[in-house]
Amino acid sequence: MSTTDDMNPEVVALGNPNLSFSFAERRTLMNFIQTIILWILAGIAAIPLISVLWMLISRGGVRLSLAIFTELPPAPFEQGGGIGNAILGTLVMVAIASLISIPIGVLGGIYTGLINPDSRFSSLVRFVGKVLTGFPSILAGVFVYAWLVIMMKTYSAIAGGLSLAILMLPTVLLTAEQAFRMVPQRMKDAAYGMGCNSTQVATKIVLPTALPGVMTGVMLAVAGASGESAPLLFTALFSNYWIGSFTEPTASLSILIYNFSAMPYENQIELAWTASLVLVLIVLVFNILSRSFGTRRV
Repeated sequence: MSTTDDMNPEVVALGNPNLSFSFAERRTLMNFIQTIILWILAGIAAIPLISVLWMLISRGGVRLSLAIFTELPPAPFEQGGGIGNAILGTLVMVAIASLISIPIGVLGGIYTGLINPDSRFSSLVRFVGKVLTGFPSILAGVFVYAWLVIMMKTYSAIAGGLSLAILMLPTVLLTAEQAFRMVPQRMKDAAYGMGCNSTQVATKIVLPTALPGVMTGVMLAVAGASGESAPLLFTALFSNYWIGSFTEPTASLSILIYNFSAMPYENQIELAWTASLVLVLIVLVFNILSRSFGTRRV
């Protein structure tokens, strides 16, 4: 027995839509053209990045060896050598910057994002953090130079780490605040309902839940600080030797690249290319870590 719907041609047409691909339809043709245009524009945008990576790999990868990581930079007219002291100095100063900026940034994010997010002081901290994200990096170096280097009467890894900490702090603080704000309110209410105080809620509930987001900000800040050069010119300067103390001039990859790329010696220029490749790989590792943490956001 046929129903009324079966006899209605409009209902039959709606029940069996035509899904075949045809350029005769205007929407299908426009979608295809726009897709092709977007692919072309994406390819054009990727050309500079691919060119830089190809140049770094082709020119810097030639000198990659164990000696690069274990030997000191060569003197003029000397062959061979490595960039081991610059790699170590970069890691040391980034570690000092992390020890300063991460605790302060996370605690500041807890205050502005959890404890008292609507206060005037939180708004001021938030505003200053956003301003500092566009702060010229060289000014951080000048500030630390005037405040610490002149007082200590020497360039040092401590001064370099402090200048990098100033640049890392706003990224860590603002990212941590957003991560804490993303924690569902019902989780906090449930903790308060079970008798937890504000400190317990922050340390036992909010911080573990928001940790992936916080770590994403930390990794991005570390990656950005690893490639800074302007502040280190005023604070850590450079050294051709292994770091022996935190209170002496310290080598870094970015300054080594700056120094060696201007020299008229082929060996130093090759080392500058290799140092550039190593620096890009370090930044790439931190960015991959930030993406891996970001996939587990709240």
